[in-house]
Amino acid sequence: MPEVWIPPKLQQLTGGKQQVQVEGGNVRQVINSLERDYPGIKEYLVDDEQQDLVPGLAVIIDGETSLLGMLEKVQENSEVHFLPAIGGG
Repeated sequence: MPEVWIPPKLQQLTGGKQQVQVEGGNVRQVINSLERDYPGIKEYLVDDEQQDLVPGLAVIIDGETSLLGMLEKVQENSEVHFLPAIGGG
């Protein structure tokens, strides 16, 4: 199962766990599995109106920033990170 690294701000929803394993073949399925196992986490990750990741949130899969957002494929042994996008200039 993919391993999801939980941002510190959301670890209160996972009982303090920094990493969890959940089912999913793409980011949307991973988020839905997270919500099933840790109710309330989805609201921090998904903009319901847009049906996409909340603005300013990046998903990194196996060290690569996703360009497909919720549709990005996730492998059985993938590492998934949700990080605030870094801006500036």
